[in-house]
Amino acid sequence: MMQAPPAFERRDERLGEFTLRPVAPALDAPLLHEWVTHPKCRYWMMAEASLADVRAEHESIAASAHHFAFLGAHRRRPAFLVEVYDPARTELAGVYDVREDDVGMHVLTAPTDTPIRGFTKGVMVTVMDLLFDGFAAKRVVVEPDATNTPIHRLNEWVGFRPDRTVRL
Repeated sequence: MMQAPPAFERRDERLGEFTLRPVAPALDAPLLHEWVTHPKCRYWMMAEASLADVRAEHESIAASAHHFAFLGAHRRRPAFLVEVYDPARTELAGVYDVREDDVGMHVLTAPTDTPIRGFTKGVMVTVMDLLFDGFAAKRVVVEPDATNTPIHRLNEWVGFRPDRTVRL
């Protein structure tokens, strides 16, 4: 069974403090709803979700021993969402050879009108530290949409190697 840390933090020399804490569904659902329904976040496939849908999704995640959601903050302001999951307990189990210490991950950076240079890279390094240090992952698995070019570039930058395209 996966064990989630109660919180996580990382200091970036240039960007400052990044922190993560578990999502509190009732408290965080309005903000998360704003994010996941934004056109920039279309790959999360929640563009039509209601606030109740988003809250219910995060209540389900909070009740799971194999799926975790963290609200990420940059300099104490909410700025990203991370989901961590056990790939063996998802549809991925039938798609690739899952290893015992694999950890799956989804990441979403909040829509903004004032981007910060290098921010998504800082988020990704923070997330990878969470996975390897906080979850003791030996290998991280992601399954981004095949058409999501920006996340493919970011994944490559942090060291992911594509295996193949699959239909989920």
